[in-house]
Amino acid sequence: MSAHPIVHIEFSAKDPEAAGTFYAELFGWQVASMPDFDYVTFNSEGGPGGGFVRVSNEGPVSYRPGDVIAYIGTDDIEATLAKVEALGGKTLLGKTEIPNIGWFAIFADPTGNRIGLFTGKG
Repeated sequence: MSAHPIVHIEFSAKDPEAAGTFYAELFGWQVASMPDFDYVTFNSEGGPGGGFVRVSNEGPVSYRPGDVIAYIGTDDIEATLAKVEALGGKTLLGKTEIPNIGWFAIFADPTGNRIGLFTGKG
């Protein structure tokens, strides 16, 4: 995965279910609820899929209204985070497992943009 493609886009939403319904009706995206994670995923034909995460100020990464986080594919999250730090960025959330799916992390670049990293299982 050395090309590091954008693999997932996450939109914050006060109500992830309502956001999913809106975009499904607007663009015909396929949406699926993941109640165990309080998360709604979407798939869009021709582009990366993503999800709707609930607006929250809790946890190591807050999600404010209007936040959009792009996730970049990487084969080695720890090595990528080390490079982020070496280049002046900051790790906001270290490698975290998504059960049965893979791992993710979130960092801030030197200008404050928040970006995610993702490695799938298998």
